[in-house]
Amino acid sequence: MSNQSSIPSTVLETLREGCVIPAHPLAITEEGSFDERHQRALTRYYIAAGAGGLAVGVHTTQFAIHDPNVGLYEPVLNIAAEEMDHADETRERPIVRVAGVIGETRQVVREAMLARELGYHAALLSLAAMGHANEDELIAHCHAAADVLPLFGFYLQPAVGGRVLSYEFWRRFCEIENVVAVKIAPFNRYQTLDVVRAVADSGRVDIALYTGNDDNIVMDLVTPYHFQREGKIAERRIAGGLLGHWAVWTHAAVRLFDECREVVKSGGQIPPELAAKAIEATDCNAALFDAANGFAGCIAGINQVLYEQGLLASPRLLDPNERMSPGQSDELERVRRAYPHLMDDEFIAEHRDEWISG
Repeated sequence: MSNQSSIPSTVLETLREGCVIPAHPLAITEEGSFDERHQRALTRYYIAAGAGGLAVGVHTTQFAIHDPNVGLYEPVLNIAAEEMDHADETRERPIVRVAGVIGETRQVVREAMLARELGYHAALLSLAAMGHANEDELIAHCHAAADVLPLFGFYLQPAVGGRVLSYEFWRRFCEIENVVAVKIAPFNRYQTLDVVRAVADSGRVDIALYTGNDDNIVMDLVTPYHFQREGKIAERRIAGGLLGHWAVWTHAAVRLFDECREVVKSGGQIPPELAAKAIEATDCNAALFDAANGFAGCIAGINQVLYEQGLLASPRLLDPNERMSPGQSDELERVRRAYPHLMDDEFIAEHRDEWISG
């Protein structure tokens, strides 16, 4: 059994203070085989861009890698771990390592054990495969995963395979001792509020809140949540982000995150310029995630941007029929022209060759 005490204190500090955690994509060739060279280059890019953590084997990595017939779950986690090991040799604080785990309970436990063996600090638990389960069964499922590795809860939006989870579920989830964080990604204000209120009501100040609401990143990071608890005001804030959106334009995302954090630290008003960037980031996400078509091209959009920046040899996904939607490419070009300050093409061009050949 692994618990919070097994996580280095510096990692827990980073997690609780808040950081940028990109959801790591998958690099494959145009023929459909795994592309280790570009997979490593992506990891190096995120680290060089200033990410405080990486989430590997998650939705953005493509859940199909968890299929034993595909056989990529262990290689992908291992390659990222090797690159993080190398980077940690010269870092003051280690990189926060989050491994996605999915499936029925037996599969989740098996994957969590593998992630633990590879040095990952926490398991991001997707409940997408548990659509049939009632709340008691879901909580038992979460306990089984938490018995193996500290848990990063995950509220995945229903549009891409998640399910609606009640306040009562999250309140019970907070009673699991080995929970260290929750990624809130329902793309819904009401459901986001359910999670934050549940954590506040639990009294657990050791659970870090991370936004996964790619449609509302900036405002999630600067908004204080106030609740009445035992006759007093309990304030909770979302500390950082674990986001598919941050799989691209990551260097600029780190700058924007730092800007949000400075506003929170100062206790001042949200500057109009930052409020404007909040809308700009949401506009970028609409194009990147293909919101106009029910998020059908959300992973394809990410891979296309990375391909055009030269960080992927091919934009192809494991399913060759999964591609960007009609008009999505034009939307991506529109936001690139409109918001160059949210892009990082120059940073990538300067370092890309060393990441790919290193």
